[in-house]
Amino acid sequence: MPTMTVIEAVRDAMRGEMRRDPRIFIMGEDVGARGGVFLASEGFLQEFGESRVIDTPLAESSIVGIALGAAVNGMRPIAEIQFADFVWPAINQLVGEAARVRYGTGGRKTAPIVVRIPYGGGVRGGLYHSQSPEVIFAHTPGLRVVAPATPYDAKGMLISALRGDDPVVFFEHKRTYRLVRGEVPADAYMEPCDKAEVKRPGTDLSIFAYGLMLHYALEAARLVHEQDGISAEVVDLRSLRPLDTETILDSVRRTSKALVVQEDTPAVSVGSEVAAVIAEHVFFDLDAPVMRVAPPEIPPMPFSPLQEAAFMPSPEKIAAAIRELAAI
Repeated sequence: MPTMTVIEAVRDAMRGEMRRDPRIFIMGEDVGARGGVFLASEGFLQEFGESRVIDTPLAESSIVGIALGAAVNGMRPIAEIQFADFVWPAINQLVGEAARVRYGTGGRKTAPIVVRIPYGGGVRGGLYHSQSPEVIFAHTPGLRVVAPATPYDAKGMLISALRGDDPVVFFEHKRTYRLVRGEVPADAYMEPCDKAEVKRPGTDLSIFAYGLMLHYALEAARLVHEQDGISAEVVDLRSLRPLDTETILDSVRRTSKALVVQEDTPAVSVGSEVAAVIAEHVFFDLDAPVMRVAPPEIPPMPFSPLQEAAFMPSPEKIAAAIRELAAI
């Protein structure tokens, strides 16, 4: 199989699906002639034309609102939000409208819209280009929220999202775009948008992570195995709404200890929900309290490299938490 970066896998998925289905179009800021700020749609304008690759003004509520209107009338739009930090004007269109279409119409209408959102820190983006707002959408019934961390998952889950009938908020961590490479089939394939996956089996404790934190967790698991002989299982949540509680609980039943790692601040977060699910359903299987590794409760993200490093979880911080949990 060819190897790709995450951004190449996203581009490959969109290009293949736009060739397959003429109802799919992409709209957003700079997606046309520039090919997107991260070049996700590079070359699309030349291949698909201005009617299917639509440059928009700096107006996120309009980007998502127009896409939603198109979706309920038979089209299958991809709405790109240039940075997660800019999604706030579109909250009503997603949380207040797209999430309610199927329920509000008794199933007579669907909203097959995919909203792609580059998110996360570690890229020196500062306060307004580094946010992780996934919990806002993961809180909302009616939305699917996914955060693939590998090129294979990015392509397969994006194809699944584009072929489904539900609104999908598709988070892509900016730092993984060109940092992470992996094998990706050239042909189309589908990965489920509601399943977690064990990326590294283990026996001593379970680590739950997503996005960039998955790769940091895998590195930490490797470190503690080599240095301390600790066997840590690493589970990629991938789907933040719905959570794959079956995979989460099965992992904890095997290892009896749980560590949740996230880049978002800890209060009222995806990690909070994972911890609550574990406490509710497998409390008597636990040999220690559920632990979390997350940033401090301050508005993300500091611009200073030293402060950004202090804010962000790292493989070393995760490894320290693994050792602490394993010792209990």
